[in-house]
Amino acid sequence: MDFNITEGKWKEIKGKIRDKWGDLTEDEVEKSQGNIDQIVGKIQQRYGFEKQEAAKKFNEFLDKHGINQDKNS
Repeated sequence: MDFNITEGKWKEIKGKIRDKWGDLTEDEVEKSQGNIDQIVGKIQQRYGFEKQEAAKKFNEFLDKHGINQDKNS
């Protein structure tokens, strides 16, 4: 199931994603275009987390920054 960060919020948050997870390249973050599943997958790969742990950490990050997850937006 794909979830996306809305376009306006995406522009606001993508720099913060790079600040938090500096091992992700700018290109990787940009190519995800706000698709949460893709971002979580990259975090999982780069940091060696299990999928659930990567998703949990990313969801906590979104909550901290007041970003709602919109299905297919």
